[in-house]
Amino acid sequence: MSQTADPKVHKTDEEWRAALTPEQYRITREHGTERAFTGPNWDNKEDGTYRCVCCDRPLFSSQTKFDSGTGWPSFYAPLEEEAVSAHKDRSWFMSRTEIRCADCDAHLGHVFPDGPAPTGQRYCMNGHALRFEKE
Repeated sequence: MSQTADPKVHKTDEEWRAALTPEQYRITREHGTERAFTGPNWDNKEDGTYRCVCCDRPLFSSQTKFDSGTGWPSFYAPLEEEAVSAHKDRSWFMSRTEIRCADCDAHLGHVFPDGPAPTGQRYCMNGHALRFEKE
């Protein structure tokens, strides 16, 4: 009987700390949020792909990025539905949907139902959780 390998990226806390900047670690591993208009790429308009800063998985395309006016990189859809996972977040006396990288569980941001067509979704991501790869 063949066993399939766990596709998830597993690292110890020490390995994550060594691989990430302190701000990247705080956001992706401790579910932090950067201040609006301070993170990388919130106003980037170049063509390319936004990848997970922790495991390098392609997550979002510049083709789905839009200016939400919030100060965070915002997208109306991930590259693939399987690229991200959604989780209930009831922190800060709110009920939101947290978005994580499907491969390494990095906290990326949240999704809200106030985005543009065609999905009506706003994936509001932390810039420190994403690495931009220019096309």
